[in-house]
Amino acid sequence: MATLLSESKSQTGMVISWEALPDDFELEDEPVDNTGQPLLAGALCESLEISGFIQPQMLIAVNFGLCATLNDQFIAKAPDWLYIPSVKEILPGRKSYTPHLEGDVPAVVMEFLSDKDGGEYSFKRTYPPGKWFFYEQILQVPIYIIFDPEGGLLEYYQLENGRYELKQPDENGRHWIESMGLFLGTWQGAKEGRTGYWLRWWDQSGNLLPWAVEMIEQERQRAEQERQRAEQESQRAEQERQEKERLMAYLRSQGIDPNNLPQ
Repeated sequence: MATLLSESKSQTGMVISWEALPDDFELEDEPVDNTGQPLLAGALCESLEISGFIQPQMLIAVNFGLCATLNDQFIAKAPDWLYIPSVKEILPGRKSYTPHLEGDVPAVVMEFLSDKDGGEYSFKRTYPPGKWFFYEQILQVPIYIIFDPEGGLLEYYQLENGRYELKQPDENGRHWIESMGLFLGTWQGAKEGRTGYWLRWWDQSGNLLPWAVEMIEQERQRAEQERQRAEQESQRAEQERQEKERLMAYLRSQGIDPNNLPQ
């Protein structure tokens, strides 16, 4: 793989290039701000996998390094969740990703609000640049989502004319993501010991993409309904048998042999 794909000079004078991760570069192991963030990100991946959405050429990752080189200085940022439609090479154990060099630019990146310094909104231009500036001006990710797990606020920003514009949800409180063919919205409930707000996917018809535990519960309910249906059928058959026996007993009491009745 080439170490340098191309470079470009932005309107602000930045020289951006897409280079392979240096062998001696150590990705920052950013601490998780709270235990809920991995659960939120994992839940997004889980429902996509169960629904059959994820294809081999895609890259969907959690707290994963996105790389670029700005004015000869290497940058790596790790969004809480990201979706890349297509990569050039499927690599097991991939530790980082450089857009353009290795495949598509991420179509969606997400950050979950923390109690720290509001870095999700940072437009800091000097090295190392802020997350907002990195996603908007350097990577130019089409959709940037900021989610507040505590309050349930979902901020959906779409890149328009080189700037992120806040978009309002539809009448169901969801956002349509064209590149994924799915709706994204918030949902309130419990999973894996966490009760609160979650991000969830809905298909084009408005059907919620379930988690594994929900599919198990749906299957349990279907099995229970089938058991009840079979039990009702058995009861109906028993009632018909008893009615037939009563009728035959009555005919015999009247001196009529039920077996000799005309057909």
